[in-house]
Amino acid sequence: MSIKERDVALAAVREAAVLCRNIQAAIGPDVLEKKDRSPVTVADFGSQALICRRLAEAFPDDPIMAEEDSTALREPAQAALLARVVAEVQRLVPEATTETVCAWIDRGNLAAYRPRFWAVDPIDGTKGFLRGDQYAIALALIVEGQVQVAALACPNLSFMPEAETSRGVVFMAVRGEGTWAWPLEEAGEPVRIRVSATHDPAQALFCESFESAHSAHDVAAEVARRLGITKPSRRLDSQAKYALVARGEADLYLRLPTRPGYVEKVWDHAAGALIVAEAGGRVTDIHGRPLRFDRGPVLSENRGVVVSNGRLHEAVLEAIAAVGVA
Repeated sequence: MSIKERDVALAAVREAAVLCRNIQAAIGPDVLEKKDRSPVTVADFGSQALICRRLAEAFPDDPIMAEEDSTALREPAQAALLARVVAEVQRLVPEATTETVCAWIDRGNLAAYRPRFWAVDPIDGTKGFLRGDQYAIALALIVEGQVQVAALACPNLSFMPEAETSRGVVFMAVRGEGTWAWPLEEAGEPVRIRVSATHDPAQALFCESFESAHSAHDVAAEVARRLGITKPSRRLDSQAKYALVARGEADLYLRLPTRPGYVEKVWDHAAGALIVAEAGGRVTDIHGRPLRFDRGPVLSENRGVVVSNGRLHEAVLEAIAAVGVA
């Protein structure tokens, strides 16, 4: 892949992160009390519009597979919500109109596999976003079924694990070129990151979804017990979990099936998978199979996801099999 794909992806998630930060900063206690999801809805649509705009300008022939479309947003009953989305986009792109914003959103309407396409998750970790906690903006270029470029913006994650005061990081990976952490703001140089060197499963730290609906916490606890892990898991939302493994802050990320027939979405894993792999780690499903990104919007050939520093992977797969996860 050329430098152009990397640079466009980096610019796209950075711009979307500014919009998301603007909206998250305005979320007050009243929103949470009312269980009002409108801020994350505005951020979802606005983020997707900005990313698709960047991709359309740079790569007009590339299809985009994304989470949202503007159909519901165009309904008369949603006029106020649409106006909020447009207003947020206009803060960054003053010339944007209602029609252009909807058209940008609808660039992400790809519903089937193509030999080359972009996968976008405009906000991954919606509940974390509403809580003021972790969320991510994920973008991946998939060519011939393989992720070639990945950008993962984590606005509330520190740039480096030890630098708690420096908020905001973009993880970038290009196949064959490693994984790099960039400051979310434009200033600053990227830093190469690597997975941990932990080889004893008992010393491992694993992370999992904050929400029990997203991963079977009880099964993960049993897997951890079989591995001899005593450290409590770190629970957080979004593909930020991939980032923690990629930079050695965690050793494992387990996303275990919660119900029969559940399949993962491409945009929930494509960016994170390359970011971990290029940092020296390994990503498979619970049966040790590579994730298949050539089957449309869902990972229909896979069951669950196991992410590790590589050294621990076989032991984790054995523990999962022993627990009887199917």
